Amino acid sequence: MELTAFLNYLEHERRYSKHTITAYKRDLTQFITYLKAQYELEEWAKLKSLHLRSWVVSLMQRELSATSIHRKVSSLKTYHKFLLITQGISKMSFPQVLLPKKSERLPAFVEKGQLNKLQTKVVFPDGFSGMRDYLILEILYSTGMRRSEVIGLRWADVDFENHHCRIKGKGNKVRLVPFGKPLKETLLAYQTLLEETFSENEAGLILLTDKGQPMYPKFVYNKVKHYLSLITTSKKKSPHVLRHSFATHLANNGADLNAIKELLGHASLAATEVYTHNSIEQLKKVYEQAHPKAKK
Repeated sequence: MELTAFLNYLEHERRYSKHTITAYKRDLTQFITYLKAQYELEEWAKLKSLHLRSWVVSLMQRELSATSIHRKVSSLKTYHKFLLITQGISKMSFPQVLLPKKSERLPAFVEKGQLNKLQTKVVFPDGFSGMRDYLILEILYSTGMRRSEVIGLRWADVDFENHHCRIKGKGNKVRLVPFGKPLKETLLAYQTLLEETFSENEAGLILLTDKGQPMYPKFVYNKVKHYLSLITTSKKKSPHVLRHSFATHLANNGADLNAIKELLGHASLAATEVYTHNSIEQLKKVYEQAHPKAKK
């Protein structure tokens, strides 16, 4: 089963990110390998519910989460639709299979008081690397950007006069996100230090490694994990946790859900509604702590 045409379709027509395309390729390759090993099956048109059900069971035996299994099956469905369009495959329907139920998991986030410790308690290294590290955290939390968006951010995307930045998100969709005076001041101070440290930056990227090269996903992840480990005991300490914190704090302070959706670059309001759950949890805590009938 050839995947090249499908992966090109995802990149050029659907305009998916490299990270997303890699996930699709991994999911499909795993499934195709399983079909060959277990059933000696190499034709997608011969795919049956039996084959898909067997694979799902094998994933459950490996203790993959329900969310991961749903995502993998979704990858197969997208590939199936592509084959229907490009190859016909007899207009066969995608095999039906019962999937494990996904638990309702609230997005992990860091409390505002803990994030304030990044300014008051955490000591960053002197020089370029320390200011760069602090800026990574500041941008992620102040704008709600995705990791890939932070990596690709350029000076040309920042409008200092109007206090907003132009972000190219999933599917190359562009959105404008405002930022406040603290981030502006940090950016300007960092810009001066960056120019003093590296004489060449042809791509105009804002954030570079210690060697003046473009950042990469693992670099950003390791930096965020390190600094968050200094201020929180939460199990999750990824760049996406700061994005969740950005959205959760907006929701808890009464921001309109549609506005949060636009700031995050979500295609659907359904993806943003999860932050209302965190807001409700916050209200429950206030009620339990303050209302005389709460614990009776």
